[in-house]
Order: sequence, then structure tokens, then C-alpha cells
Amino acid sequence: MRTRFMARIFTTAAFALVLVMSSFAMISPSYADETTMATGEGQVRIQGERVRYRTEAGDTVITNEDGQPIASIFSTAYFRTDVRDGHTRPITFVFNGGPGSSSVWLHLGLYGPKKIVVPSDAENPGAAPYDFRDNPHSLLDVSDLVFIDPVGTGFSRAVGEGRNSDFWGVQKDARVLAEFIRQFVTKHNRWNSPKYLSGESYGTARVGALLAELQHGWGSMTFNGVHLISSIVDFQTTRVTEGNDMPYIMYLPTYAATAWYHDALPNRPDELEPFLDEVRQFALEEYSVALLQGSRISPEAHARVVEKLHQYTGLSTSYIEQTRLRIVPHRFFRELLRDRGQVVGRLDSRFIGIESDDAGERPIADPSAYGIDGAYTAAINYHLRNNLNVNRSDEYRILSGQVFAGWDWSLPRGQQQGFHNLAPHFAVTQQRNKDFRIFIANGYYDAATPFFATEHSFSNYGMDTDRVVMKYYESGHMMYIHHPSLEQLSQDLRAFYRGE
Repeated sequence: MRTRFMARIFTTAAFALVLVMSSFAMISPSYADETTMATGEGQVRIQGERVRYRTEAGDTVITNEDGQPIASIFSTAYFRTDVRDGHTRPITFVFNGGPGSSSVWLHLGLYGPKKIVVPSDAENPGAAPYDFRDNPHSLLDVSDLVFIDPVGTGFSRAVGEGRNSDFWGVQKDARVLAEFIRQFVTKHNRWNSPKYLSGESYGTARVGALLAELQHGWGSMTFNGVHLISSIVDFQTTRVTEGNDMPYIMYLPTYAATAWYHDALPNRPDELEPFLDEVRQFALEEYSVALLQGSRISPEAHARVVEKLHQYTGLSTSYIEQTRLRIVPHRFFRELLRDRGQVVGRLDSRFIGIESDDAGERPIADPSAYGIDGAYTAAINYHLRNNLNVNRSDEYRILSGQVFAGWDWSLPRGQQQGFHNLAPHFAVTQQRNKDFRIFIANGYYDAATPFFATEHSFSNYGMDTDRVVMKYYESGHMMYIHHPSLEQLSQDLRAFYRGE
């Protein structure tokens, strides 16, 4: 019996290895076809210390098994030069999300040696010229940095035999970016460096998919840790679909924080965090049970839940009755401040906007998105040409709706229905790598990736919570645009690099 069982394991493992080897053969390394990298030098004062660095920005060509180019991945790398042994210095691979976003936000908002400064308190920065300066909170003092633009964003694109559809999907995207990381690590002799992945928003799901690609097979690349900025790794927690009650539970603390910030609560408490603890408890206990009961709930219990939702969200009891206790996110953004003629932001619910239609069901646009896009677009285009020596006329795509619309959300083989859930990959990585740690940054006013959903995802699947660092900031999805949050986040990340 034992022999048969072991044989079955060997057969399965061997078959898996064949699949992995054949899969990776399709995008084998080839440096001969790489384009020339633009290089430069610079210095910046970080935490009061002068840091010298060199830059490398350009394309890395990925080829198929026949050596034909299929994708060109644009990256920007910063290497600290005033250190002795750069080959064993930490290196962090950074990307944003979307899907369809370039890495500009984390590049010029948090990690890089230059940053764009936008108003801290949810105000519109207006038009150029913008405040673009050295970043005293950059993480370059503690880690070399590589900013990656996925295919269809930045300057990255499908080339030759490649098609966009080959790279626009959860597994497809992870596979080509994993190959880029392998090539980069090999080319720059960084196999013995402590390695980190950093993603924001969908980029946190990408981190999970990359861990599965890079660390869960034979001949794997191990990572010391990951940074998850505004995390979404289990899509059931936020996808509003018929029959899925999870989002209503997971969004409730974010609704409460938003209403608290805008002084829209009937009885606003003085302090936010104790209030949110109360809302969390209600969401997990009384509210979740009420949704599960449906029409079986007693009239008394129903009335209690309606009143609590009114107290916690600021929405009227009559409106809550109409929702059947299920408050849809985009409706909340429109409804909360309707009597003031305002809508609240999704990426950062501190932002407010004024629209032409006060009777709409949802906001026409996200005021927290159009409030900062212009500044970041101007900054990256200036930085590329004036600091990184990248002189090219094609468009650097900050965001691509084409990528988002064309994304392949199909589930892996054997998982025929349900939602993408990358959370188990983090637990498996912990189990197989004793040094692997997870840092998670949450914005209280992030209504795109609610913090309560993240708490749920990293409290399950056998996750070792002793190796999960969970931090909170009084800002939104991009908490680093809030100056006090940026300062605190940079300190928290430094502590994480130190193993604290």
C-alpha cells in the first residue's frame, strides 16, 4: 500500500515537473536580443544620510522556445553604489496593479529616490507645474529597487510572435514577469541577495501568483518577504455578484470609517479605531448572521440590524431597508453625501467630488483618481527624460483600460467555478520557507480594497500570523499621498527590512 502511494506521488510530481519545464521553455532567457539600457547616476538624502546610486532603465526581451522575441518588459532599476558588497544587499521588485497599471505610483509615490508631491488632505493638485523633488523617505537606503511595468503598461509590450492576450491574465502575467525576474537576478548576479516582492492593489494578487511561479516548484527562487500595499488577494471578498454576501460584510468597516471622516454619522464618536473595532465585531457576528438568515430573520432582529447599519454608515434607515441590508459600494459612494450634493472617492474616500447629476445611482467618476492622475503622468514623463536618460517618443502608458478590458480572469484547471483566491499561496510559502514574512499596509479610507477583507484573508488558510505585519494608515488606497502616512509607512517598511 505504501509503495503504491509513493509511486503515485512520484508519478504526479514527475508529470508536474514536465509541465513546468515545458512551460518555462516557451519563454527561455535570451540576452542577445536585449535593447540598450539607459544608465545614469544620482544622489539623494534619505533619513538624513546621503545615498549615491546608479540607474538602469530599458527593455528586457523575453523569447519563446525558438528564441523568437514575444515580449519586451520595461523596467527602471536603482542600485546604491556607496556600499561594499552590493551582491548581497536586499533587492526589491516593485509593481502596481490594475490590472493595467504601470509602476509609476509606487515608483514616484513611495519607494523611489524622486517623488511627486500632491496635497496631503484630499485636495485636487490642479495643473502643472507640479512639485517634483527628492524623496527623503525613499527605501533605496535599505534596498536596491526594480520597478516593473507589465505588458501593455509603461513601455512594455508584446513583440514579434507575442500577442497581448498571451500576457493578459492572472497566470499569464505572473509567468512572464517571473521570467523577467529570473533574467534580472541572473544578469545582475543577485541570486544570493535577500529578495522581496512589492505590489499594490491587484499587484498584491500578482505577488501571490509570482510566489507560486517562482518559489513553489523545483529549482525555485526563495524570497525573504513581500510588501502588500492595499491588498486584494481573495476576490470573493469584494466582488458584488448575486448570491455573494461577503463584500457587504467586508466593506462595512470602510463605510464606517468614511462616514466618520465626513462627519456623516448620527452619533459620531471622538476616536476612529475603537469605533472600527465595534463595527468589526458587529460585522462578524450580528450582521453576517442576519445576511445568512435572509427572510428567516425575526422582525426584532431585522430592526436592530437596520438601526446599527444606520448608526455605522450614516445612511438612512429607509434606504437601508430598500437595500435589504446589502449596501453596494458604488451606491454608498453616491448616497452618503447626496444631501450635500457630493460624492466620495473610491480609491480614497476622503476625496469628494461634485457632479452634474445629483440623482445618479453611482458617481460618474472617482474624484480620488482624477485628482492625482495628471500630476503622476507629468512627473514620470519628466523623470524619464531628464533624470533617467530615456529618450523615446512612444507613449509611456500610465494606465491602460485596454489591458483591464482584455484581462483573462479564467480560473486554473480543476477550479471550474468561484473566485480567484491567491491567499493560500502566501500560507504555502510560509510553510516552505521559514524566513518568509509578510508586510501589509492598509488605508482606513481605501474603498477599493477594504482592510477588513485583508484581515479575513490573512487570518485563514493556516497562515502564521506571527510572520504577518499588519499596519494601518489614515489615508486611502495610495496612503503615501498623505504626508504623515508616507512618513510612517517608510519607517514601518524599514523596520520590516530589519526583521522587526
